[in-house]
Amino acid sequence: MSQEIKLRQYTLVMVLLNAFTTPLMLSAVNVALPHIARDLHMTAVELSWIPMAYLMASAMFVLIFGRLADLFGRKKIFLLGTVAVIVTSLIAAVASDDYFLLAARFLQGISAAMLYATQVAIITSVFPREQRGRMIGYTIAAIYLGLSAGPLLGGYLVDLYGWRASFVFHIPLALLVLLIAFLRVPGDWSSEKNESMDLSGALIYAGSITLLCVGVTMLPAVTGMISVLLSVGGFGWFIRHEHGVGSPLFDVSQFFINRVFTFSCMASLIMYTATFANVVLISLYLQYILGLSATAAGTVMMIQPLTMALLSPFSGRLSDRVEPRVIATVGVIITVSGLLLLAALTAESGLAQVIIALITTGAGFSLFSSPNVNAIMSSVDKRYFGSATAAMATMRIMGQLASMVVVTLVFNLLLPGARLTDNNVEQLGLAISATFAAASVLCIAAIFFSLSRGRVR
Repeated sequence: MSQEIKLRQYTLVMVLLNAFTTPLMLSAVNVALPHIARDLHMTAVELSWIPMAYLMASAMFVLIFGRLADLFGRKKIFLLGTVAVIVTSLIAAVASDDYFLLAARFLQGISAAMLYATQVAIITSVFPREQRGRMIGYTIAAIYLGLSAGPLLGGYLVDLYGWRASFVFHIPLALLVLLIAFLRVPGDWSSEKNESMDLSGALIYAGSITLLCVGVTMLPAVTGMISVLLSVGGFGWFIRHEHGVGSPLFDVSQFFINRVFTFSCMASLIMYTATFANVVLISLYLQYILGLSATAAGTVMMIQPLTMALLSPFSGRLSDRVEPRVIATVGVIITVSGLLLLAALTAESGLAQVIIALITTGAGFSLFSSPNVNAIMSSVDKRYFGSATAAMATMRIMGQLASMVVVTLVFNLLLPGARLTDNNVEQLGLAISATFAAASVLCIAAIFFSLSRGRVR
């Protein structure tokens, strides 16, 4: 076996392990949310900040680390992120109050941004074009396997040892990633040795995200509206700044000249906005409204990501042969069906309806995700792999963040200042249904962008 093939194999294992471990922890924490709320006496809106603080930090820093990876090496940033995830997970596990925990979650999000910005870039740097869709499919499948295993293992550990266990049980696998990287994956990959870092753009972008998240929390107050409007203006300023700077943090030129890239990114942004909050909302629905234990809830919650894990390699391989926009658009339509089923859930709904809805949304999203990633990476030149990966990760994380922004907004309107107790279960159910209904409407725009993107081949 040649050295090149061995390098590809070890690199794939290294990336797949990390693609599995981070969402493993992330999904386990979602199961632990009711336990955290009770232990730290958090309101519904404060509880929504546990996933949102993580996503806000990831969104703020993923572009920065994508650019640094292009400048100084994708493997360096990848390994630094792995070490940082280990350290920040330990910090979160010993949090003594809600502010401590939210700060730790923010640091976790920064750490994860290093991984989000480099995983697919490393895969596309190592594997030839004809194998790219399949390897991307494996990477996405590993993410979904982590999302599948997290609720089950996390729920079991939370029932046995408390919510703090959900932050640490992934650490041994992260240590294995470091071992493989140092012993079996020599060298590094970078592409822009003679360019600089756009610090002004980074500050504008990070500030805009902060204004958005803080503003939504304060809505419908006037200060919240002003903060949200300032964030929108900030994003416009950021795009204008990046279009004119010599060494941009985010190469927005692709959005103006590459229709496939632009529409694929927009479809991704909308789909993640519509679906990411599923895991949080279903966790609350199963444990508060149906009264399931963390273990039982985790078992049900793993159905959607497990469906994604099983179908993603198939859809990735299929997108190497069939035009990605066709497969992805069918996936969006199926996802809408699942979201409508979730919007119809009530306290009287049986688990069968929940399971069918989760299988449907999982199948739809898996048919969308791998082909959409393949379309994005296949639409750009090799020297833009790092930037394209960062753009793709940004769309995903911004979509996830927007999804939690929607949840926070709905909770702030329907459960203002309320702690989650048996006395407001009916209000919680209404908030959950309203969020799923809004998500299904959002997918109409995703269908348009997916179908109209144009051909990759």
